[in-house]
Amino acid sequence: MSAVRPNLLFGMGNPLLDISAVVDKDFLDKYSLKPNDQILAEDKHKALFDELTKKFNVEYHAGGATQNSVKIAQWMIQEPHKVGTFFGCIGKDKFGEILKKKAEEAHVDAHYYEQDEEPTGTCAACITGDNRSLVANLAAANCYKKEKHLDLEENWKLVEKAKVYYIAGFFLTVSLESILKVAKHASEKNKLFCMNLSAPFICQFFKDNLMQVMPYIDVLFGNETEATAFAKEQDFETKDIKEIAKKAQALPKVNTKRQRIVVFTQGKDETIMVLGDKIETFPVLKIDPKDIVDTNGAGDAFVGGFLSGLVQDKPLDQCVRAAHYSANVIIRRAGCTFPEKPDFK
Repeated sequence: MSAVRPNLLFGMGNPLLDISAVVDKDFLDKYSLKPNDQILAEDKHKALFDELTKKFNVEYHAGGATQNSVKIAQWMIQEPHKVGTFFGCIGKDKFGEILKKKAEEAHVDAHYYEQDEEPTGTCAACITGDNRSLVANLAAANCYKKEKHLDLEENWKLVEKAKVYYIAGFFLTVSLESILKVAKHASEKNKLFCMNLSAPFICQFFKDNLMQVMPYIDVLFGNETEATAFAKEQDFETKDIKEIAKKAQALPKVNTKRQRIVVFTQGKDETIMVLGDKIETFPVLKIDPKDIVDTNGAGDAFVGGFLSGLVQDKPLDQCVRAAHYSANVIIRRAGCTFPEKPDFK
């Protein structure tokens, strides 16, 4: 086990404030939302945010996929504080202040690019049963600028301090050049660059950006829905999740010193991991359906647990175990929130 120090884990993504509520099917139908999906808000969704806060009992949680994962990794590690660094763009407003406060409470070293042209981004989490439909209004998150933030000397120094990097696929819609700069640095220095397919729409509509980054990806995460969408777009001609993982693992890679690892989750079904020609499956922790409060954040928590293992140089099966533990804790609570300390050995 290597010594864990601040800024070992670097994340960059869309910092969003989650506005979360249990809704009904009529609400989903009204805005033509699928029960379990992630989409970007369009004009037709503008009224959704107002209606959600007026009609339902909403909770506000600091969100954004990458930021959630970095927080969970920090929570799993506990000490020292600020092992996780996070970059993203917010507005100079009340929601932005909440995100700053929440990052500080989670002991994450967040360095936001703050601008006043757009308000802080929000994400409506519309919950029905154990499904969640996410509608993200990126706003400020979409304004991240490489030359205004990532390229600044004091910020780039933080990037260089890290040895594990994680960026959710969602950031591919915002700043491909920022992702590529970080990914190439990781590859050149033989550090670990991790990414997530994040959502079917990323695999479908941002596949060119995704495939520009793919050669640098050391660890690829995704769930079964995303894996299937990815396979379809890549003409893999299979719906078998294990086969898709094998084909994704075999895609071209720049840093040949490391074989790509592909990790696909399947909700309550076993998690699949492929490294080289070895396929492993890991059962998830059992949970009584009545204990599931909110599945929003389960995927982010899984990644956060896995990253906490990578940062501590733990074997891959231990990383999966930590990932399953984190996800199991998070789905028992509203939003991507957690108790004071993990109970993980």
